[in-house]
Amino acid sequence: MIRPAFLASSEAERIVPPTGTTAPLTTLAAAAMAFLCVFALALLYTTGRVADRWSGELAQSATVRISAPADQMEAQVTAVLSILAQTPGVADARALSDEEQQALLTPWFGPDLPLETLPIPQLVELTRDARGLDAEGLRLRLRAEVPGAVFDDHTRWRAPLIDAAQRLRLLGWLSVALIAVTMAVIVSLAASTALAANGQVIDVLRLIGAKDSFVANAFVRRFTLRALAGAAVGTALGMAALVFVPSDTPSGFLSGLGFRGAEWLAPLAVPLVTACVAFLATGLAARRRLREIS
Repeated sequence: MIRPAFLASSEAERIVPPTGTTAPLTTLAAAAMAFLCVFALALLYTTGRVADRWSGELAQSATVRISAPADQMEAQVTAVLSILAQTPGVADARALSDEEQQALLTPWFGPDLPLETLPIPQLVELTRDARGLDAEGLRLRLRAEVPGAVFDDHTRWRAPLIDAAQRLRLLGWLSVALIAVTMAVIVSLAASTALAANGQVIDVLRLIGAKDSFVANAFVRRFTLRALAGAAVGTALGMAALVFVPSDTPSGFLSGLGFRGAEWLAPLAVPLVTACVAFLATGLAARRRLREIS
């Protein structure tokens, strides 16, 4: 039974080679995995914030689309605004200007779309209040009084957004799990290599009465500390890199990527989790390897 590695005597660590390929490999791998884990966590939190914001905005707003001949459009817009002003649950309603509708269509049709020559419906934007809105009742009234008006409460847009956000979060957690597994494999291989390279030293220790637990504890302690140190450096670099990510870009790409408020505490757990993974992986590898070289 291997006792906790951090309780092992530091004298036992002298049997573990302080130099060689295993030392920089373990430290570098831990730093790289921690760096990637910080960005995976940042993407998780950012995805959640963006999805919640978009879902909240869609839930509080709705639109009425009015399709009518040009000579009847103004009268129907006035009728729709009058109905909305009388509808409980509607805090505000206004018809979008041509410039605003142009801006909505620009990403698909470009900036030179001639709105005046195309039969584009008029959009009326409304905001709900805390009382809630009877969407079905509003649809029926619009259908009866303004046949060309169609009410859209954004339900069909909100549901796919929430589903996509949940899938992105799942992928994020899978990425974190894969990083942990990769770290465990690298540390296990490094520890096994170090044990194999010191087979003669281990044989001598056994001859003078050292138990396998003494040898295993030495390797577990050394490799766990190496992983902890590397992960601390990788986490610090990852957090520093996120500080310099642009908070606002013209296209919106990567806008808001990073942590907010108490979320900055999450990456601080990465070195500790890495050390735990290294502790378990090295312990298993050491026991298995010592049995093989018995």
